[in-house]
Amino acid sequence: MSGRILQAIRRVGVVVGRGVVYVLVWAGLVLLIAAAGIRFFWGKISVGQMLLNLVSVEIDGGGGPIVWIGILGVGVVPLLITAGIALRQHIRRRARRGGDDVRPRRPQWIMRAVSAAVVGAVVVGGATAFATTVGVGDYLRAANSEYDLGDYYVEPTVTGDENERNLVLIYLESGEAALADDELFEKDAFAPLEEVTRASDGWQSVDGLQQYRGGGWTMAGLVSTQCGVPLKGVGSAAGSGSLNDLGGDLGSYLGGATCLGDVLDEHGYSNVFLGGANASFAAKDVFLSSHGYSEVKDLSDWRAAGESEENFRRDWGLSDGRLMAHAKEKIDQLHAEAERSGRPFNLSVLTLDTHEPVHVYDYCTVDTQSEVTSVFACSMAQVAGFVEHMKEKGYLDDTAVVIMGDHLAPESFREQLADNDSDNDSRIIFNRIWIPGEDGNSRLRPRVDQLNMYPTILEAAGLTLQDREAGLGVSAFAPKVPEGSAQAMEPGPYAELLDSLSPRFYTGAWVGEDVAR
Repeated sequence: MSGRILQAIRRVGVVVGRGVVYVLVWAGLVLLIAAAGIRFFWGKISVGQMLLNLVSVEIDGGGGPIVWIGILGVGVVPLLITAGIALRQHIRRRARRGGDDVRPRRPQWIMRAVSAAVVGAVVVGGATAFATTVGVGDYLRAANSEYDLGDYYVEPTVTGDENERNLVLIYLESGEAALADDELFEKDAFAPLEEVTRASDGWQSVDGLQQYRGGGWTMAGLVSTQCGVPLKGVGSAAGSGSLNDLGGDLGSYLGGATCLGDVLDEHGYSNVFLGGANASFAAKDVFLSSHGYSEVKDLSDWRAAGESEENFRRDWGLSDGRLMAHAKEKIDQLHAEAERSGRPFNLSVLTLDTHEPVHVYDYCTVDTQSEVTSVFACSMAQVAGFVEHMKEKGYLDDTAVVIMGDHLAPESFREQLADNDSDNDSRIIFNRIWIPGEDGNSRLRPRVDQLNMYPTILEAAGLTLQDREAGLGVSAFAPKVPEGSAQAMEPGPYAELLDSLSPRFYTGAWVGEDVAR
């Protein structure tokens, strides 16, 4: 009896052991394929970006085919490979038991050693590749930081609004300034926009506008420039029950922080956002509606408006050509209403054509070997046409305009930008600022990062800020930085502050508590 029990236990142990091995193989393949896919589409990312973006992709207008590639590559392929390995091993074992396998048998210890080595390589290789790709090491170091953003966060205090003016805010998808270098690229992709935003005509710019440390995707660009803080999510606010579903069921998005739309709304502005993609992607719609935007137009609205299917790209949404046509109509409406009611407006627009992989629309002529360069130039031509429309209508007489990239260019330009990859500070974001009545000769504080654009935009809108601070930023119009500001920190501590998970600050921000110091 005892012998049978031992035999049964042994069989169960063998089955369980094989099951564990197959689970490890499956897990290693999942991590390896996920790492390869992330590298291919986005390059190296952060844990925060993965949690905030990858879990909220939308099949329609929020990633499109990438969703299906992810389902197939991460969900199906590892399962099929693992099942295939298990089936092959099962057939070989049956063949040996039945005496059908005539091949010379190797010693069992050799086979076991080889199998263990292969399984170990898959598991360790997959885990290492995934951890490197999403910056797990950086995440763990940030979790142990002594810094917390709450110690430096400044609630914006408006001390005067007698000079308030209309505001147009345009985000250029992947708008890195290097694309204007015709020595690196086949032509200056920003030429159409540069032509209508010349310094000689009064346009200004921040020399060397930096992507904030840890940024690099659209929502990070929106949050940093409109709230003055790095975008961090679930891991930073561990224990916050409001963060269970970042895909669209959030009641609010960083509701404890005071952002651009909140301040403008408090001062009587109408806040409107236009974008070509699905606003549900990465909960962009929740962010905007949580912070003072009363109107958000996205993919569903353009479809409802009867836009032709040829004006859409399947993976993301409406073309910049049609988006800017709608922007012209909207600013005509908003400006007329502002003149009638005396209530200013903020029109925010986010371009789309240059999102990877780029899409060539019929209004774009590809005249470069690299299709991407031509598409960038075509997109900038559409934005330039919108700027010309504002100029012709006389809107620039009473409307401030801020144009800037949402983040640096992604993987399409790895070859051209390879020499700069080791020095991220040499890569800067394209930007232009128009303030009615100014000659453009005033010099903005150079080499600031995106967090400083929040108070800069508020001042561009004509609002006066106490100490010229908001969030972690200090307006680029301010020649000096106040003592005690995050911007007065040395580079090393400032970098650690931005890296810090700051659980106290972000827990309050996500659950809607006041985060001001």
